[in-house]
Amino acid sequence: MLSTEFIITSLIVVLIPGTGVIYTISTGLFIGWRASIFAAFGCAVGIVPHLLASILGLATILHMSAIAFQLIKFIGVAYLLYLAWSMWKETGTLKIEGKNSNKGAWEIGIKGFLINILNPKLSLFFLAFLPQFVPPETESPIVNMLLLSGIFMGMTLFVFILYGLFANSVRSYVAHSPNIIKMAQRTFAVVFAMLGAKLAMAER
Repeated sequence: MLSTEFIITSLIVVLIPGTGVIYTISTGLFIGWRASIFAAFGCAVGIVPHLLASILGLATILHMSAIAFQLIKFIGVAYLLYLAWSMWKETGTLKIEGKNSNKGAWEIGIKGFLINILNPKLSLFFLAFLPQFVPPETESPIVNMLLLSGIFMGMTLFVFILYGLFANSVRSYVAHSPNIIKMAQRTFAVVFAMLGAKLAMAER
């Protein structure tokens, strides 16, 4: 039976701003609500491999192998720093689209996917998180964990879409202010850089 504790804890985890949330919000703000939905889907799909890795026990490999963990971690760090550099480089040149656009929708989704899949801490998080909500007496723990994973992914997608739609709703207030656009770009660039630095210092 699905516990209230799982729903509440999952909601808190999903609501906490992270790389996926920041990416979805920036996409909704600068490109539009349709693009933010693709970003949200990409980020949500990016957690699926981590969920499956946890369920199948593959996350243990990351925990046991320092080389595997460090390799994936630093690829993720490099990607976040690349996003920060790209955003900073475009400061003052990126324009808020007057209309929502599907241009580069797949690219937007793939970027969101890469943001999450290149974070090895997610596998370890789910390895520690999911088993807490599996009843000891259950006959099929794997099926139970798959159900919990599906619910968590659905909540992630729903919340991320809301974040993106909220960002899109305030576009009109900043669209005609170059200074606000420039400040927003630099803010997102700094946040991505900080998240990359945080991941770089992460321990197993």
